[in-house]
Amino acid sequence: MANDLHPRGVFCAALTPVDAELRPDHARFVEHCRRLVADGCTGVAILGTTGEANSFSTGERKALLEAAIEGGLQPQQLLPGTGVTALTETVELTRHALSMGVDTVVMLPPFYYKDVSEEGLFAAYAETIERVGDPRLRVVLYHIPQVSALPIPFGLIERLRARYPDTVVGIKDSAGKLDNMTAMVDRFPGFAVLSGADPLMLPLLRAGGAGAITATTNLVAADLAYVYRHHADPARAAEVEAAQARVVAMRTLASVYAQMASLKTLLAARTGHDGWRRLRPPLLALDAASAQDLLQRHEALLASQRGQ
Repeated sequence: MANDLHPRGVFCAALTPVDAELRPDHARFVEHCRRLVADGCTGVAILGTTGEANSFSTGERKALLEAAIEGGLQPQQLLPGTGVTALTETVELTRHALSMGVDTVVMLPPFYYKDVSEEGLFAAYAETIERVGDPRLRVVLYHIPQVSALPIPFGLIERLRARYPDTVVGIKDSAGKLDNMTAMVDRFPGFAVLSGADPLMLPLLRAGGAGAITATTNLVAADLAYVYRHHADPARAAEVEAAQARVVAMRTLASVYAQMASLKTLLAARTGHDGWRRLRPPLLALDAASAQDLLQRHEALLASQRGQ
């Protein structure tokens, strides 16, 4: 992360493995997070959408964060998701993260009630920040309206930054619209705008963005890290474009079927641990035919890349 505590870099929206009883598999999770950092990730965003966060209880979420830190991840490398529907639980999860030495969290708006006003969203975030009451706290807002049905409007960002300039430091924009992200870069100088879509990180960086928190990083961390580190180096332009092409190809492949189930299927094949295929209901693993087709497509993709 940057020294000003505004998050910058490549953060993996980490998948969460579950065991045969559908409990978070701490050992496998820690192994995965350590591999992501070794592959070049700035850090790991745990318990987000890709991590099935809202399928896990408050206790399970706390335990997973504790396991990551006990397993050797540095608190400064972790961006846990702490935004849930209940104000008091959001406060509890955020305080817990701070107690573990984590200073930056990713915070969904309280997403159950729809069509709430901007004033209501401001009150929810402001009340959370006030109740946590810790000057160390840094909040990355989470804009994913296709899932939450609650967009983060520019007016809300403006008000929160005016009230809490040292706390509300960035946003993860997972809506997949580059123009929305670049407009935020222009309107809010110093605000860390992070792409939630892997292919959009490069054009966002070129527009002054801060990096990405993305799902396909689970499989292409090294390529995304290379793009981030060298995107402004003309001498490496060809290598950056090649890495970007691999990122886009993997993202496209992972979107043929349900994305989280696809990513887990591909990670199971890569690691040799078939347990990675499990998801906690209501999400389900790919059926056998879809999984076989996905893996065949993946082999074909790798073969074509080796032939280039």
